[in-house]
Amino acid sequence: MRIAIVILNWNGKGLLESYLPSVVRYSDAADIYVADNASTDTSIQFVKSKYPNIQIIENEINGGFAKGYNDALKHVNADVYCLLNSDVEVTEGWLKPIVKTFQEIPEAAIIQPKILDLKRKNYFEYAGAAGGFIDQLGYPFCRGRVFQALEEDKGQYDDICEIFWATGACMFIKSKLFHDLGGFDEDYFAHQEEIDLCWRAKNSKHKVFYVGTSKIYHLGGSTLSNMNPKKTFLNFRNSLFSITKNLPRKKAFSIIFLRLILDAVAAIRFVFQCRFKHCFAILRAHLSFYKNFRKMYLKREKANFLLKYYAKKSIVWSHFVHQVKVFKGLAKD
Repeated sequence: MRIAIVILNWNGKGLLESYLPSVVRYSDAADIYVADNASTDTSIQFVKSKYPNIQIIENEINGGFAKGYNDALKHVNADVYCLLNSDVEVTEGWLKPIVKTFQEIPEAAIIQPKILDLKRKNYFEYAGAAGGFIDQLGYPFCRGRVFQALEEDKGQYDDICEIFWATGACMFIKSKLFHDLGGFDEDYFAHQEEIDLCWRAKNSKHKVFYVGTSKIYHLGGSTLSNMNPKKTFLNFRNSLFSITKNLPRKKAFSIIFLRLILDAVAAIRFVFQCRFKHCFAILRAHLSFYKNFRKMYLKREKANFLLKYYAKKSIVWSHFVHQVKVFKGLAKD
């Protein structure tokens, strides 16, 4: 199995200096690429001089995460792509459990490892944690992370199991599937495009797995932090995009109506927290969604919609009303 690790970079020389060494040290079984999104710093010069064996792909523009990878992966020949953030520190032997899972579970098309916090290495990290799920209203959450509540890693998720979505911070995907699905939706620009990709894969009868015997450490927030209103805008809008594209029509319309109400509540909550820019970000997210609704509707999959895609009816109710903060607590709620 030929694996290509592809690291998307945009003006990230400092991140490459800090985290590329671990990737080079512990990834002998893979080819390594840096895909550059038209950086204006000295990222490319650094890689060329320090790591001449790393292959460099230079995209013409900064098209964000989605277009950046779509453009770059056209030039990568491999059986499996590993899409890896530039702010990730990998560990010794991290690739072996992934390769073994692909070999032993042929229906596994997408895999993510355990994602831990680089700053607090005994805690899970926000972006992916121990595997992603969504609730009936399309809100994403993870084993090890429910909204902003992060669990300590005590070995409770050292398993291998099927999940709904894998994080874009470190996603292994069979190359044929990536191209068969048309890659990431470039209208997302960034954030939650991996959820949409996994949803489309599952609608096409493919499976997504989490492998807890492989672990990496993620810095997180190096592009957009959770406190950035632009991230709020992208997350709220792109979630609505995914619902529109990937659910049967009647179900999608009913969920969008409920999300309109709940997102309004979230906006009001931001007002009470004096985070007015985030409130306006939600408003802009909905305006952008309505503007692009027809375009998203025309992208809908034609058949094979999942009838049961969600792991919880309402993660919002469980977390904010019943104060559930850990994944295992959801089963009791």
